[in-house]
Amino acid sequence: MASTTTNANAKEIVTEIPEWVRVFSDGTVERPRDFPIVPPTLHDSNTGVSSKDIAISDNPPKPISARIYLPNISDSQTEKLPIYVYFHGGGFFFESAFSKLYDVHLLKLVSSAKVMVVSVEYRLAPEHPLPAGYDDCWEALKWVASHSDSTKYPTHNTEPWLIHHGDFNRLFIGGDSAGANIVHNILAFRLGPQPLPGDVKILGAVLAHPYFYGSQPVGSEPVTGIEQNFYNLVWKLAYPSAPGGIDNPFINPLAPDAPTLAQLACSRIFVCVAEKDGLYDRGVWYYEAVKKSGWQGQIQLFRQEDEDHVYHLLQPALDQDSPNAHKFINLIASFLVNN
Repeated sequence: MASTTTNANAKEIVTEIPEWVRVFSDGTVERPRDFPIVPPTLHDSNTGVSSKDIAISDNPPKPISARIYLPNISDSQTEKLPIYVYFHGGGFFFESAFSKLYDVHLLKLVSSAKVMVVSVEYRLAPEHPLPAGYDDCWEALKWVASHSDSTKYPTHNTEPWLIHHGDFNRLFIGGDSAGANIVHNILAFRLGPQPLPGDVKILGAVLAHPYFYGSQPVGSEPVTGIEQNFYNLVWKLAYPSAPGGIDNPFINPLAPDAPTLAQLACSRIFVCVAEKDGLYDRGVWYYEAVKKSGWQGQIQLFRQEDEDHVYHLLQPALDQDSPNAHKFINLIASFLVNN
């Protein structure tokens, strides 16, 4: 989603997170840190991966779209490919499925793993506060699953790549930061009570540097200044009406009224954390909580030393050579294909 450029001297700033987002009195929004939007390509020269932008729903108020990626495959190949539905990060208020940050990462991942990816463009706060983003991602996942039987679940915008190449017995979801939060909330709140079309199941989930928080510090988190800390400010911007504030179960998966982790609706989870990330302790905390919950699936934790939040995205997008980012992509690829 593109940012709105404004003249900050002519209008009053009514809400801001300095250096990240400004909301002006006329309702316009600036997002200084968005990466540039890049176009899809029918054959990327470096990876051979093809991509295109698709409309999932163009019905207001839910104009949901996505970028879909297909690895380089031969015309004679008949084996179906795993499907990885991806939700981008950005604190629910910035970044895009169409930005360089995510396009660079997913081109590399699709090439390495030989999987299909559907990278979802959902509505952002503050123009569209949560739960809008949660709702959009669930609708997108249902749309993907509907292709498991396009005769039974017809849509006006059926996607041929999913029908011809997608293996719906190997459907994964994943995301980074806020996108990883979305992944958890789909597994905890949506699946089970609301089955996917065709009764499609989620085989596995990737949560990279997940954005969870709460009023009670975990690990090395500061014990004072909770109200003004960055993660609390982001949540207030993204979901200002959230009951319970920073202890709402969407942001705090161990809140008193949160669904039990024992019922997470997949069989495999891969949690990834980075040592220098301010969300590091929350990611480890989530991993330990799932292990202790009685959940019957397999959960794996990967810790990367000497790296910060979403390093695996930022370094390649900034054209930096990063062995750790390359290793991370290979680990995700292995999780998606070795099942």
